[in-house]
Amino acid sequence: MRERIYQIIEKSEGEDKISALYDTFMITMIILSLIPLAFKTENALFYIIDKVAMVVFIIDYLLRWMTADFKFGKKSVWSFVRYPFSFMAIIDLLSILPSMSIVSSGFKALRILRMIRALRVFRMFKAFRYSSSFRIIGNVVNKSKKSLIAVGILALGYIIVSALIVFNVEPDSFETFFDAIYWATVSLTTVGYGDIYPVSTLGRFVTMVSSVFGIAVVALPAGIVTAGYISEIEREEKNGESEK
Repeated sequence: MRERIYQIIEKSEGEDKISALYDTFMITMIILSLIPLAFKTENALFYIIDKVAMVVFIIDYLLRWMTADFKFGKKSVWSFVRYPFSFMAIIDLLSILPSMSIVSSGFKALRILRMIRALRVFRMFKAFRYSSSFRIIGNVVNKSKKSLIAVGILALGYIIVSALIVFNVEPDSFETFFDAIYWATVSLTTVGYGDIYPVSTLGRFVTMVSSVFGIAVVALPAGIVTAGYISEIEREEKNGESEK
């Protein structure tokens, strides 16, 4: 019984119509649950949609937890202990909590209800498990995580160094170090909003160097993901041909 439930709630494979129907139902519920976020006001319909979605997501979360041993392929109690800490389980939990009245009421006292409401956007990530394309991207990121982490550390280090340099070169243009961090980030990504910028010759030179190196740093993860994606697509195609 539990094994059949696991087959249904996991992404549909082959000709399992019930599993395909469940996938369609969950994607529909995810999309419907996001509609209220597009409006500033709340009404009875949005309230009902949110509560129905919350119940559906809770049931889905419990079913996945109940069949965790099939997911991890280990018939032990540790599978059930491990599941709540898995990435998708955390996403599932974050998509449920904002709709729970107890949690929302508690955070009203802290005056960050809008942040809790915005956390419902995590429901969009629930749709990832039902898409083959997102699954491929997930595999690419997982296999390339060491390279991506290295690039992330490089980018973070570059932002901090650039911010420190410009903060000391032009203390009048940047009131706080956070302003310098903000400037370095938008310069690194070559966005350059123009709301904060150096005015001296030396400061502008630092900006030019930062922007040029920013292009290279931003291009690195794009190249890594693209190469990994092509490799994963080729592997998927070979597996499909071998199955035939």
